[in-house]
Amino acid sequence: MAPRVLVSDKLSKTAVQIFKDRGVEVDYLPDLGKDKEKLLEVIGNYDGLAIRSATKVTEKLIGAARKLRVIGRAGIGVDNVDVPAATKRGIIVMNTPFGNSITTAEHAIALMFAVARQLPAADASTQAGKWEKNRFMGVEMTAKTLGVIGCGNIGSIVADRAVGLKMKVIAFDPFLSEERALDLGVEKVELDELFRRADFITLHTPLTEKTKNIIDAAAIAKMKDGVRIINCARGGLVDEDALAAAIKAGKVAGAGVDVFVTEPAEASPLFGLANVVCTPHLGASTTEAQENVALQVAEQMADYLIKGAVSNALNMPSITAEEAPRLTPFVHLADHLGSFAGQLTESTIKAITVEYAGDVAEMNTRALTAALVSGLLRPILSEVNMVNAPVVARERGIAVDETRQTQRGAYETYIRLTVKTDVLERSVAGTVFSDGKARIIQIKNINMEAGFASNMLYVTNKDRPGFIGRLGTLLGNEKVNIANFNLGRAAVGEDAISLIEIDEPITDAVLDKVRGLEGVVQARRLKF
Repeated sequence: MAPRVLVSDKLSKTAVQIFKDRGVEVDYLPDLGKDKEKLLEVIGNYDGLAIRSATKVTEKLIGAARKLRVIGRAGIGVDNVDVPAATKRGIIVMNTPFGNSITTAEHAIALMFAVARQLPAADASTQAGKWEKNRFMGVEMTAKTLGVIGCGNIGSIVADRAVGLKMKVIAFDPFLSEERALDLGVEKVELDELFRRADFITLHTPLTEKTKNIIDAAAIAKMKDGVRIINCARGGLVDEDALAAAIKAGKVAGAGVDVFVTEPAEASPLFGLANVVCTPHLGASTTEAQENVALQVAEQMADYLIKGAVSNALNMPSITAEEAPRLTPFVHLADHLGSFAGQLTESTIKAITVEYAGDVAEMNTRALTAALVSGLLRPILSEVNMVNAPVVARERGIAVDETRQTQRGAYETYIRLTVKTDVLERSVAGTVFSDGKARIIQIKNINMEAGFASNMLYVTNKDRPGFIGRLGTLLGNEKVNIANFNLGRAAVGEDAISLIEIDEPITDAVLDKVRGLEGVVQARRLKF
């Protein structure tokens, strides 16, 4: 029996034909996504669900989807899909991460022009019968400095277009190498320097804990008077109240905003301000982009349903059915080792080396390395996954090397990740025990054994008598409950590591107190 797909949002007729041509039965009901009850009633009949943003794939809907094997989102964002619920049910969630790149980049450039020349206000004035030629004095973009925050796929396209406009482009991106910056024709700088030098600032980074309100009142205070700010990336990257206040005060000369903290944006402190150009999340709204992502999602879903091929999956590695049982525990290990290193790395990553020893060296290391790189980059780039992680690393000039060798040392098999940055080299190694659980076995060449937990505290310190007692007492006084306390040291009096599993996330205030203990070199909270 041929697999059956429901298209519940508007996709092109060409995309629907792709399903049919590849042997997939398809029901095209583009308004069904708006009818929650009807969708809930029929979803159990389908193997695949193709959507845009209108259909809300909730836990309840997933619970009723007894046959569903794959959800395909035509576009990047999957905010309308309960990915954890889908994962729990074994449903693959796919997206099309690169189909909107050029369109979004062009929209950012368009907003830059609109803000530089006050085009919307000038248009409204002229069409109202006024001729206020002297009122709308603009600025040239030629020879101005553009600061690009986030120089990945979209940011690099914006940088390329800006170079073509004869702008001076500077970029801040923790994962941008000097070599990649040179290829793009941009100057890599730290964030504060970007704020200080840029005439225009454009954001192209995902919304994460580290990037939320990356432009706030403090950041704006560091900027040039008369700076112009563009955000076509994510609402929440810019503090809207702070930006509005800066525009009213004349600190910021203008802003182009396509994304908002709350969408649909029915109200915003930015509405009605002079030389603020607002658009309703149009970054991906071109005929070409909508067609591209529709065709891509149809091809991906059909390939999976007919051939079992998995691409651009957010919640599943590219692993064949035969190798899955043996490989999956090591995929989890690789992801966690990468996440461990990523959460501790603050400077630019230049290269990584992955060492596979023993039995794991004979497995599908391509999938394992993809999982590891995905875990490494995810703390900064929340949308990265096993499929696009190698591409993202390559775009940022991060060299990824693999080595394989026979069994060495006390463990039959292990994976070791070494991360090289501008300022340091850090390694972490782990293995999978007979119970199928992943364990850390070495950090920075210090032997220790520890599992991964939802909430952990990582502390490096100089090995001195009494430190463990002081750390434990501090955590106890702060009502932090310790589940496991794992220790290791290089040698007496040298570097030591504490890796502590705790029941709840540690607060900023408690973390600051830990950092204040005598002998502490680094203290970070970790989540897995």
